[in-house]
This record gives sequence, C-alpha cells and structure tokens, in this order.
Amino acid sequence: MGRLSQRRRVHRYVLGSEHPVRHREDVLAVEEPLEIRLTSPAGTMSYSVTMRTPGHDFDLVAGFLVSEGVIWEPGQLVAERFCAGEDENGVQTFNVVEAQLRPGVVAPEIGRNVYTSSSCGICGTDSIEAVRRAGHHGPADDGVRLDPGVVAALPDRLREAQALFDRTGGVHAAGLFRIEDDGARAELLCVREDVGRHNAVDKVVGWALREGMLPLRGTVLQVSGRASFELVQKAAMAGIPVLAAVSAPSSLAAELAEESGVTLVGFSRGTGFNVYAGHDRFPTS
Repeated sequence: MGRLSQRRRVHRYVLGSEHPVRHREDVLAVEEPLEIRLTSPAGTMSYSVTMRTPGHDFDLVAGFLVSEGVIWEPGQLVAERFCAGEDENGVQTFNVVEAQLRPGVVAPEIGRNVYTSSSCGICGTDSIEAVRRAGHHGPADDGVRLDPGVVAALPDRLREAQALFDRTGGVHAAGLFRIEDDGARAELLCVREDVGRHNAVDKVVGWALREGMLPLRGTVLQVSGRASFELVQKAAMAGIPVLAAVSAPSSLAAELAEESGVTLVGFSRGTGFNVYAGHDRFPTS
C-alpha cells in the first residue's frame, strides 16, 4: 500500500535569528492519483481519477459510488480489487481500483470528465444540476435530537483522532458520530483523513456502506474544513442528518441542506456554532 506521508529536506528560515537559515526534514502528506474502474456485465469502464492520500482506498471508492448515486446498498458492490500498475522502478503503485457491480446495477453510460482534484469532488460533472440528484436515503424524516454542548465538543474530539495531521499538518478529516441518549452523548464510529476533504468524507461513507450501516440515521458528520455543496450532497446521499464544519458553509451548501433535510452547522469551534439549516433538531430555547 502507498505511503501516507514522506520526508523531505527543507530550508527553514527563522527571521531575527542568529542563524536565519536552518536545514531540517519535514513530513508531507502523500498525494497520488487513484483511477476508479467499474466492471459490470456490460464490460469495464474507467469512471474517474481522483487525487487522494493512499489508504482506505476501497472505502474511498465505495463512498464515491454512493455519492454519485451508482450504488446505495452493500450488496450492489460485489467486489473491489487493485489492478496492475507499476512505477518506473517496477513497484506496484496500488493506484487503480476496479469495482465490480452486481448484475442489474446500472453503471453510468459514460464516465466523468476523468480528472477530479483533491480540492474538488464534483469537478468534471457537466452541471450543478447533475449533482442535485435524488438519493435513496433521504435524511429529512430523521428524528435525531441534538444537544448543543455535545455538538460543540465534536471538533476537539475529531482533532484528537487526527494522527496523520499530527505528522504533516496537511490533511483534512471527517468523523462520523452516532448520537445516543436522546442527544446527550456522541459515540465516535469512524475517522478518515485525506488531502481532499471530499475524499475523507467518501472514505467514511464507504466504510459505513461496507459495514452495512447505510442509511446513517441518527449520526453527525463532523468535518475539519468548510461545508461545501459537495459535502452536503454526500451527507444527504448517505442518509446523514447532520453535517457540522469548523469553518463556513457556502450559500449553495445551505440551500441544498434546507432542500434535503440536512441540519447544517458551521463555525463549530468548542464554545458555539451557527446553524444554517435544520435548526429544529436543536432545543428552541
């Protein structure tokens, strides 16, 4: 499996120091391409290429396919395997995953416009309307109740679980929490890290699909960055009723959250937060 991080020699400048230039090693998060291929009775097709941090690649592919609306039940994904692929030294790169779909699952007629960067999960789709797709796990009727103090504590709990960030300072994280005791407690179920925030979310959703947990009713998805349209869409497709972010949401994210029944929390930083959609899951006073 590919490395999660790698060391690189750097020149460190410390202004005002007697020795302003220092030589040291730094640790970087690895970013490599992953090609996703789909296999069905109709044949094999290259569906997308995404830039990601290697690790939990089968979760990433499964979650990506849920987000795309290709699959929504674990039985629809028969198998995943790494395909042959070598670097210039003949070492297996593990950068191509083939996902075998169950007969009857309709694979897209064409793939995306191939490349998806680590900063954008919907680059390559033809239009915004193409990702306003109807899901199979709508969260609008999820009756989960939320305690403000419990939700405000989630960013710190996520940060404590970010081992790769501790080494590199260069990855996003997504954590899935199950709300229990009528909102009084949150159990951490899964944490994933990646250079792409959408990849981290896909890895969490893919883990849940492979564990047979979809739809993810009664859960909160806490993310380390901002809440974009694509992250709200991924939450809704997985049936996650609450998306919380440490930074701001976009206007389109708030609109989609309102439409899809997702409670959207932003600027969650320990002492408080803003609720941009779905405030009825919180106490009214």
